[in-house]
Amino acid sequence: MNEQQVFQKLATLCARAEHCQWEMLEKMRQWGIDDEVQARIMARLVGERYVDDNRYAEAFVRDKVRYNQWGRRKVEQALWMKHIDSDIAREALDSIDDEEYISMLKPMLKQKSRSIKASNDYERNMKLMKWALGRGFTMDIIRQCIKVEDD
Repeated sequence: MNEQQVFQKLATLCARAEHCQWEMLEKMRQWGIDDEVQARIMARLVGERYVDDNRYAEAFVRDKVRYNQWGRRKVEQALWMKHIDSDIAREALDSIDDEEYISMLKPMLKQKSRSIKASNDYERNMKLMKWALGRGFTMDIIRQCIKVEDD
């Protein structure tokens, strides 16, 4: 593939869905594209706004929280794995509305509570906390939701 064909292929990919710079660079590496050509193509993709890490991070956070019901820690880890700058990730994570976040976790905990087998409330709450931590929620939010659920 020549440089124009690679650019066209990546631009088409970016037009269909949000992608970050790291994903595009990874694709070009897999295709065996020379480093200098990669840099030129990436500069053009960013310059023509096909790729924007800020926009990508905002969309990624919004989708993972709303549709996949991930907690902040899990989303933060996924952004780190996509090589998104920590300042961009922090800004995108700060855009999560706390009320929406908590109102999402409460029914999840209630539903999970029905399927947990425990001999007492303490054991049930510990299992719920462990499950919610695995989903990426922070301990303070989990405690707040479990305490409300117990009342």
